[in-house]
Amino acid sequence: MTGEATVSVIIPCYNGHAYLDQAIQSALNQTHPPIEVLIVDDGSDNPETIAHLDGIALDVRVIRQKNKGLPGARNTGFREAKGEYVLPLDCDDWLDPEFIEKTLHIIENNENIDFAFSWLSLEAESQGVLPKHYNFFEQLFLNQLPYCLLQPKRLWQEVGGYDENMKHGYEDWEWNIRLGKSGYFGGAVFEPLFHYRVQSNAMLASISRQKHVDLWMFIRQKHPELYSLRSLKRTWLQWRSAKSTRSLWLYFGWEALYRVFPQQIFRKVVSVLFAKSHSSKFKKVELEH
Repeated sequence: MTGEATVSVIIPCYNGHAYLDQAIQSALNQTHPPIEVLIVDDGSDNPETIAHLDGIALDVRVIRQKNKGLPGARNTGFREAKGEYVLPLDCDDWLDPEFIEKTLHIIENNENIDFAFSWLSLEAESQGVLPKHYNFFEQLFLNQLPYCLLQPKRLWQEVGGYDENMKHGYEDWEWNIRLGKSGYFGGAVFEPLFHYRVQSNAMLASISRQKHVDLWMFIRQKHPELYSLRSLKRTWLQWRSAKSTRSLWLYFGWEALYRVFPQQIFRKVVSVLFAKSHSSKFKKVELEH
């Protein structure tokens, strides 16, 4: 069945040509080849990037637009994609050749899995394998999923696409929560088929992590019905047996802090805890490599 499925790979690019060829080649070299690779030039103004995109091979389509930010670039890619499935890939990351084949396999052979991802192989400034599992309750508090999800285009059409107001990052976090809210759930390939380049000067490190608590509060305020005590209990009961990064009870403590402390104090406390947790997680990964 996977041999019949059509896949589009979309690669947003904003002044990011340094590793773009590696990302493109990894998409073209799939054992289940995509029907197209789309580069969404999100208003690049770097002359070298513009020249590089002008020289892209004819079998890769380049779509140019004014700068809208990453969520806007992804939405353009989904909108233009011709495949039944769509796979977002950032221009500095890359895939193992079997990524599409194996993620398609678990989607099309499991009725309760609607989109799929793999474990991460960390590259550049961090090394090791980062396991990933799907647990919707945990996802309400921490962004545990990679952005690189193979998903049917119809989900993007039904759920409404990425929130283009989330220009500071974690747009994939809110998107994944909306997928779960709509009854669509993910599954993992337990192999590091997605290579994620860790860079301290990248937006995720320099902006998104610093604004982690604010972005979570934005998500919480956007979806308040998911965070009522009744809803949290119901979601916890549904997902308590599924694999998670941390004990799910810890997130009730997180919620209690949010409800008890003023937002300014809550922001500081959780920012410190998150920074320590993130640091220890990457140290552990490096030791396991």
